[in-house]
Amino acid sequence: MTDLAAHGYSVVNLDRAAPPAGAPGMFVRIDLTDYGQVVEALTGIDDRYDSVDAVVHLAAVPAPGLIPNAQTFTGNVTSTYNIFAAAQAAGIRTVVWASSETLLGLPFDDSPPPHFPVDEEYPVRPNSRYSLGKAVDEEVARHFARWNPGCSYLGLRFSNVMDEADYAAFPSFDEDPHLRSWNAWGYIDARDGAQAVRLALESDIAGAENFIIAAADTVMSTPSADLAAAVFPDVPFTSPVQGVETLLSIAKAQSMLGFSPRHSWRE
Repeated sequence: MTDLAAHGYSVVNLDRAAPPAGAPGMFVRIDLTDYGQVVEALTGIDDRYDSVDAVVHLAAVPAPGLIPNAQTFTGNVTSTYNIFAAAQAAGIRTVVWASSETLLGLPFDDSPPPHFPVDEEYPVRPNSRYSLGKAVDEEVARHFARWNPGCSYLGLRFSNVMDEADYAAFPSFDEDPHLRSWNAWGYIDARDGAQAVRLALESDIAGAENFIIAAADTVMSTPSADLAAAVFPDVPFTSPVQGVETLLSIAKAQSMLGFSPRHSWRE
């Protein structure tokens, strides 16, 4: 929200929990698992706003294991369906939403990827109820796009989101390359994640598309090819990587969204 407001957007935060004090925009408390509330929120609320031009859907139980599996799956899938359906009912043509890197097959230390760099080209490989829900969300988005030609449903497969305060721990990862092999040593700076959301909102892409959103580098000091050779010796490379370049391909986001990560823990 901060990034969007800084770029001139009028923002409305729809959530069960209030944002931190001083957050930009207005806040409306709703339950996204209640379809009626979502329809009302996207078609206007008296004395607050009359309509919504686009939706950014980031609300979810953010990882497996936080609550029981069935609750994670049903809550996340229901809220995403409600957003897509209510946007359609409201005539909203752009929905940007949070998918997940877990669909690439995480954790990789249990199930190595088919190749490096990993990309959006191979079928999703959910390994938890959380990621299974994201797989369902991507399929639901595909059909809403089919039903609504010209509309945009852009799923952002965010890597592990990090704030600046998290970077102090990164040098310790070098002690054991297996510590962060579960997601091929990837991450995304929260500020660059916000950039990806804004670029997706501003794109002219129609249909349903999914994008890996990651930093340009890994969390490690060891060259990426050396890490892969040591931990995943049987995984082939479909294209070379240089130095500490990410093993989570951001080529699609770069070419279609103009995504260009600006922040690194190495700063």
